[in-house]
Amino acid sequence: PSLVVVSGDLTQRAKVPEFISARDWLARLPTPRLIVPGNHDVPLYDIVRRFTAPLGRYRAYICADTEPYWGDAELSVLGITTARSWTWKGGRINARQMAAIRRRLSPANPSAFKVVVTHHQFIPPEGGAFEHVVGRADHAVRDLEACSVDLLLAGHLHRGFTGDVKSHYQTITRSILVAQAGTATSRRRRGEANSYNLITIDGPSLAIAVRAWDGARFVGVGEARFEKHAGEWRKRP
Repeated sequence: PSLVVVSGDLTQRAKVPEFISARDWLARLPTPRLIVPGNHDVPLYDIVRRFTAPLGRYRAYICADTEPYWGDAELSVLGITTARSWTWKGGRINARQMAAIRRRLSPANPSAFKVVVTHHQFIPPEGGAFEHVVGRADHAVRDLEACSVDLLLAGHLHRGFTGDVKSHYQTITRSILVAQAGTATSRRRRGEANSYNLITIDGPSLAIAVRAWDGARFVGVGEARFEKHAGEWRKRP
């Protein structure tokens, strides 16, 4: 693949042995890799560490950069950390991070496909509660639209689905696709098999294929295809 993206929750309780195991597992994946932390990578019960160095172990064992960027002539991908100490389960985007989105993605090649990766979701799954989306999402989507972001990647819910940000926010007029990933390795599967997304970008065409664990290997179980027309993403039958 051109890039491997991991959208958070490398650990269950942000303990050193868990981070070491995660580091060793990640080392087996292809490179380049772009990784962001999730709320489980912030200590929950270690209150002192949770508020004084919430991502200290993540930085030490996984990646020192919690807002990683990867780009070439065709693709620009920015990771934003939404995990917080106060809202441990929920997530949030602050003004500094919104400025980072504008700074990193606005100057990017206008023809490049632009992606933002967070742990927490911008839209709920079908039938889900909208109030559980990442905090300040209503402000952030305006910056995402202004920077011509094409795709949002996230995890957190352990449920995979696709959607369009535009259908959930009245403040924007441009479609931004969402590819929500299931969980690749956790036993907390929320009624779904372990899975990951394989995303193929080909000019104005985008395919999001779900590969799920069948007990022996990961196999393809479905694919959503989209086509871009006049700046709008349309799902193909």
